[in-house]
Amino acid sequence: MKAVAAIALGSNLESKFGDREANLEEAVRLIRPLGEVTGVSSFYDTEPVGFLEQPRFLNAALLLETELGPVTLLRELLVVERTMGRERVGAVAKGPRVIDLDLLLYVDAMGRDVVMSTEELVLPHPEMQGRRFVLEPLAEIAPGMVNPVLGLAVMEMLHTLRA
Repeated sequence: MKAVAAIALGSNLESKFGDREANLEEAVRLIRPLGEVTGVSSFYDTEPVGFLEQPRFLNAALLLETELGPVTLLRELLVVERTMGRERVGAVAKGPRVIDLDLLLYVDAMGRDVVMSTEELVLPHPEMQGRRFVLEPLAEIAPGMVNPVLGLAVMEMLHTLRA
């Protein structure tokens, strides 16, 4: 058995790959060598959060079966971002970006939910439960996946957000 990772994708700028949709498709293509993509959500057109003076986002989620550990996977996702032209250093926080990849949840090869907090990586993603643009796409492909800190499934977090 392999580990299963839930990854959020977002884009709100055009790039050499094309429009926002093309950026998400390119990110999925670049993530494929990291394991087996077992699910990709629909693409959701969403309002920006935090820094509001920027274009609308296109968001999605994917599930990846992988042999990579969580920190190694995160580092590889950052390589994908850089390959696509995103530089995090010096960028406006929550600002416009060609691609944004976030590791949301990680279940190891033994089926255990990974909870960790380091300078490099916090799992589960500490803000996911308050982000409709993360939960809606993820609920489409992994409604029963659990945030082990909250003890809530993705669909439950989404319903709580709607309340």
